[in-house]
Amino acid sequence: MTRQNLELNGPERSINFAQGFPDFDTDPRIVEAAVKALRDGHNQYATTWGAAPLREAVARKQSIAWGREVDAGKEVTVSNGATEAMIAAMLAAVDPGDEVIIFEPFYENYGPDCILSGAIPRYVALRPPDWTFDPDELAGAFNRHTRAIIINTPHNPTGKVYTRAELEQIARLCIDHDAIAITDEIYEHLVYTGEHVSIATLPGMAERTITISGASKTYSVTGWRVGWIIAPPVLSYGIRKVHDFLTVGAAHPLQMAVAAALELPSSFYVEMRGDYLERRDAIVAGLNECGFEAPSPAGAYYIMAGIAAFPYEDDIAMARHLIEQVAVATVPGSSFYHDPKLGQKHIRFSFPKKLSTIERGVQALKGLPRS
Repeated sequence: MTRQNLELNGPERSINFAQGFPDFDTDPRIVEAAVKALRDGHNQYATTWGAAPLREAVARKQSIAWGREVDAGKEVTVSNGATEAMIAAMLAAVDPGDEVIIFEPFYENYGPDCILSGAIPRYVALRPPDWTFDPDELAGAFNRHTRAIIINTPHNPTGKVYTRAELEQIARLCIDHDAIAITDEIYEHLVYTGEHVSIATLPGMAERTITISGASKTYSVTGWRVGWIIAPPVLSYGIRKVHDFLTVGAAHPLQMAVAAALELPSSFYVEMRGDYLERRDAIVAGLNECGFEAPSPAGAYYIMAGIAAFPYEDDIAMARHLIEQVAVATVPGSSFYHDPKLGQKHIRFSFPKKLSTIERGVQALKGLPRS
């Protein structure tokens, strides 16, 4: 329905604030690296767990960031995006009947991945407007059946960046209950407020953390599907076996291009963050002017906007109206919760878009009726 209605409205009119992919060009240096890889003959299978140049580039980059050596041969596995990385990690590390703690709202795949692994999800709420969790609620979710906790920082869909203190509490609970942390850090370079902390760097966590990231968001290549997993050897061994039977391997030439992207100078990340900060501020200001409750996200490129000011029955009704009558696509907040009722007062906007796209979208929203 969404695609059909957008097409009826016409691509020149419709604004896609729903899907988290850019409408601007990828850095030409990265594109040329892919072209070179194709021409250089990297067109057959790479090593199943990743082409050596990419694994080595990931290990170099992460060794600097973490202040410890990451072993490309034993700890890094290349996957078909962070999405495959998560299900590979779950299938490898979690047994049927285990419990997995998931903060909600959550990226849609986490709950189904847990269920596909035969595990039992235990949900802990992140509460607006700051999207913080109750320490006692989190502690109460851990028990002798807890095998893992899933963390996503910076966070989709809220833009939350977990603080060091929050991660330290999670780490203590993991250690006390002999649980592992599976952390999705795909937005690690998109932090506007605070700092990005990898839970793997906290005391006692390196040996019990599976860290997931990838190229999609940082380098604006969401269609390439190149991600990676960093885990201690004992966990990597199982992850690689599962990955092999899931997908065999990611596209070889694109792996080579991402390896080149990982060697870009620090100025690339400074400029990228500055561009996203400008986009964030533009859409936040515009949404608030239109009547949404739109706090500035600390990271990633999403806003969970409150819709209390509008006369719609719920998030789905409003999202449907925006598509059919305004030609603006969003995601209903209820899709990020195990109980849809918990998300009925929010819709998610995604802003990896040109400033001109954001401006057109905000302009289209200005005529919405208020309660």
